[in-house]
Amino acid sequence: MTAFSFACTGVRADQYAAGPTLVFRLRVTAGDNARVHALALRCQIRIEPARRGYEPAEADGLADLFGERSRWGSTLQPVQFAQVAVMVPSFTGEIETDLVVPCTYDMDIAATRYLTALTDGEVPLLMLFSGTAFTGDGGFQVEPVPWDREAAFRMPVTAWREMVEQHFPGCGWIRLPRDTMDALLAYRSRHALPSWEATVTALLEEGADPPAHDPLRALTATTGRTDP
Repeated sequence: MTAFSFACTGVRADQYAAGPTLVFRLRVTAGDNARVHALALRCQIRIEPARRGYEPAEADGLADLFGERSRWGSTLQPVQFAQVAVMVPSFTGEIETDLVVPCTYDMDIAATRYLTALTDGEVPLLMLFSGTAFTGDGGFQVEPVPWDREAAFRMPVTAWREMVEQHFPGCGWIRLPRDTMDALLAYRSRHALPSWEATVTALLEEGADPPAHDPLRALTATTGRTDP
């Protein structure tokens, strides 16, 4: 059976993708300079958060995922990032190819919340490979790529931030239930607000606490009395 090994040599944000997309550069090596007609490859990518340190601000942003830092010894578990497939073309011995990974900025996804909380440094990734290889010099042999094939890679946080800025410059993203969206749309129409930003700002202002320097408003809010 052909012995395959894998290494990730780099990553970049795809500037021309319709949605947020990272492109990893993958090196595939076939042992004994074997002839490979094609390689149908599956790759599972996991974040391994225990393999890096965190600044206090980052730890605060990760509290909803892993709890307080004192508990991280048991809660800092791997986080699923992506699962993709790629068809590697014919090669002999070694080849480099692109592994295209569509991403999301949905803050309900654990991997997105983790990556958004990071301010600098690298993201420790583990790539797990499997698939089917078509090999042979004088014909076709079908061989499995076992699940124990893997490659570690440290992705710069800047690669993720560059990708996000291409599609959501200076913005965040939040997903809401349909009935909540309908209520927001009705509020926006009722008040003739020009944008979603203006809608949310108006709601925040309506629900803002009274200024601390206004004792009359504070008293009114507490007792309900308006007379002096």
